[in-house]
Amino acid sequence: MSEPSLLLLIPAYNEEQRIEPVLRDYGRYFRDHYGGSFQLVVVLNGCRDNTRGVVETVAREFPSISFLDFPEPIGKGGALIEGLKLAPRADVIGYVDADGATPPAALHDLVRRIGEADCVIGSRWLPGARLHVAQSRKRRIASRLFHLLVQLLFHMNIKDTQCGAKVMRREAVEAIHHALRIADMAFDINLLYALHRAGFRILEVPTEWTDKVGSKVKLFRTSLTMFLSTVRVRLIYSPVYKWLWPLRPLEAWIYKKLRAPVPRSGPPPEMQSPTRPKS
Repeated sequence: MSEPSLLLLIPAYNEEQRIEPVLRDYGRYFRDHYGGSFQLVVVLNGCRDNTRGVVETVAREFPSISFLDFPEPIGKGGALIEGLKLAPRADVIGYVDADGATPPAALHDLVRRIGEADCVIGSRWLPGARLHVAQSRKRRIASRLFHLLVQLLFHMNIKDTQCGAKVMRREAVEAIHHALRIADMAFDINLLYALHRAGFRILEVPTEWTDKVGSKVKLFRTSLTMFLSTVRVRLIYSPVYKWLWPLRPLEAWIYKKLRAPVPRSGPPPEMQSPTRPKS
């Protein structure tokens, strides 16, 4: 049975030490086990190491692998915003982290469920999830506190917004791409709430996941940045957003002080072209 064409994005920032086995695993798995067209695009985000050279080496072995190279840092969210512009290439668009926390078979499981929803996301917090290496206690606490904040602000009833394994139908990506603004690790909130507001169905399923060493997450700074960005998403969809434009320079200054990518600007999503509801 033929499977939908799949475009998989991997945002990467200075990943030369970890990304090669991940790319080889995905390249081999989808070559041998996937019945549809498969493309993997690494979005290089201001890399200062040899990540590009590693990707080029693997791409010579696997023609399905290619890359986009942005010389200046644009953040994980910024990399995904750019990568999602390639949505017309495939029926289904997904993304995973560069550290290999989500194995290829687990991502394939999400793709198999895409007929049930417009967006299928992996969850580490639902019964049935398989966690081979658990997060540290501090990261678990930070994760649960962040979940409470997200639920309070957005009421989406999603247990794990931040798991780095998501797939979406092309039509859903194209409909909400204009609303994607958050360039840091709170990008997922921006994406999911845009889908939710546009009337697309989000299905959360238990997944397989392994916490990897070498994380670039600085717990305090990253948590503060994500808090600010999450509040910003909520404000974007509020009536007061249009009156906050005088604060934009202060906002940019705060993000730069946190060494975080500045959110992309633009009018409120409702002022853009209308989204296309699920048919």
